[in-house]
Amino acid sequence: MASLVYRQDLQRNVIPPSAAGMISRLACTRAREAGIDVAPLMEKADVTSRQVEDDDVRLPVKGQIKFLELIANALKDDFLGFHLAHDLDLREMGLLYYVLNSARLLGEAFRRAERYSTTFNEGVSLGVREGNELGVNFKYVGVERLSDRHQIEFLVTGMVRMCRKLTNRHLLPERVNLLHRRSGGSAEMNRFFGRDVFFGADTDEVAFSGTVKEMPILDADPYLNKLLVKYCEEVHLHRSERGSFRIAVENAIAPLLPHGRARLYEIASELGLSPRTLTRRLASEGLTFENILSELKSDLARRYLLDEGLPISETAWLVGYKEVSAFTSAFKRWTSKTPSQARQEAESDDSESRFAAYVL
Repeated sequence: MASLVYRQDLQRNVIPPSAAGMISRLACTRAREAGIDVAPLMEKADVTSRQVEDDDVRLPVKGQIKFLELIANALKDDFLGFHLAHDLDLREMGLLYYVLNSARLLGEAFRRAERYSTTFNEGVSLGVREGNELGVNFKYVGVERLSDRHQIEFLVTGMVRMCRKLTNRHLLPERVNLLHRRSGGSAEMNRFFGRDVFFGADTDEVAFSGTVKEMPILDADPYLNKLLVKYCEEVHLHRSERGSFRIAVENAIAPLLPHGRARLYEIASELGLSPRTLTRRLASEGLTFENILSELKSDLARRYLLDEGLPISETAWLVGYKEVSAFTSAFKRWTSKTPSQARQEAESDDSESRFAAYVL
């Protein structure tokens, strides 16, 4: 059902998704405690102090992603999102926390999260699977997925912490998959989750054993839950999930590139469309599938080259090239530089200017 809703939402016109901004406020507080002037970072991220600091004002998800990355660079904390979620008082999640905390069983809480998570962040749609596993996957709506690391790591870590809090059990997921890549992984995250986090996966997902869905929630309150669900439904009806069609196409392409499956009919199927409908929708916005594919490959290649631990041969594979020579030729068409030259130039810059030039 969530997948169907997601696909239907893709047909709507573009309104940039917004977030409640709690993650940005936490990051802002941490930066200020470290003596960092956040005003220039807000300006670079195109967010205002009111959007970040006022609980009643939402901010663009795209701006939140940029703001978190800039603060992480300023703090020299490459795992800022994980650290923020690890230290979070879960009650700061507000209404979403209380509607989950008052449910009867963990499986029910997952279904509530699936339906109401967009009140917290419209740019990320949750999908729940029940069966041999109780899993949740995170799909980005109207926001480019691979521009983000810290927000998704916050959300995944927060989800696991929420499960442990609700059941008063130290639950260990069976699988934690994240789409973005990190050379060498993270021993700290592995310890927290109780297993190795798989970076560079085809999807963002956390999965537990299916038996945990029957675990009772410690503070279940059916009367409070009924009241909160009613309120959440009212909020849900007044806040639709809308996203950029181009970004939806890019998000579908990215995980298929290394497997050589980023073809028109594959992407159309992923979005629940026919190839003809996909082509027509893109044409109505002055776009073609081939141009989007080429531009996305170029953008991803620039980002991957910033990771000094990632060989150029692997970068070539990640953006869909079997041969380094073919990748080098394509990269020179995009940038007039070879991948090695681009990497050397990036390494000579400081981290902040590098981020601005290649990522933002």
